[in-house]
Amino acid sequence: MSTPKPISTGLKMALELGPVLIFFLAYLRVREDVFTIGGREYTGFIVVTASFIPLLLASIAVLWKLTGKISRMQVLTAFMVIFFGGLTVIFNDETFFKMKTTFVYAFFAITLGIGLLRGTSFLAYVMEDMMPLTDDGFMILTKRLTAMFAAMAIANELIWRTMSTDTWVKLETFAFPVALFAFFMLQSKLFTEHAVDEHSD
Repeated sequence: MSTPKPISTGLKMALELGPVLIFFLAYLRVREDVFTIGGREYTGFIVVTASFIPLLLASIAVLWKLTGKISRMQVLTAFMVIFFGGLTVIFNDETFFKMKTTFVYAFFAITLGIGLLRGTSFLAYVMEDMMPLTDDGFMILTKRLTAMFAAMAIANELIWRTMSTDTWVKLETFAFPVALFAFFMLQSKLFTEHAVDEHSD
């Protein structure tokens, strides 16, 4: 297995968050426009979605090239974007892309939940290098994160079904990531109480 190559935090964040921000800015610019392509009319949202797919894949490819590593989450994200983005363009229906977020969060909640039912933490398998916690600590965090992902999946369904596309795009771009960031910040006490002493046997 190749050793991951270090890159600057700024560059890593730019590659990970850049496509999402570009999607948001592009949407704001063309949201009122209608484009005729191949004799078929597409809204600005559909066109921006179609452009987002290769942009995200290019970003992941560059990150992979620079670091020599690609995470399971990036693979899942790429698959979901291609699948639901493709359906959005093919059927000319923005609903599919909005549902993508629900499926991503629901997938994480179900996957972590299955691990809990088996008495194990799949989160530990993915994040033990980044967050060295005790087994009990990972089990507690997994339970909380499972509930968080389930709540975010439900929230996305409520938002896109009851609110405007403008509102959904803004919440998708900013509110959901901030909520997830805040969730981990609120776990500081858990991280402290269940931290693994790296110098112990």
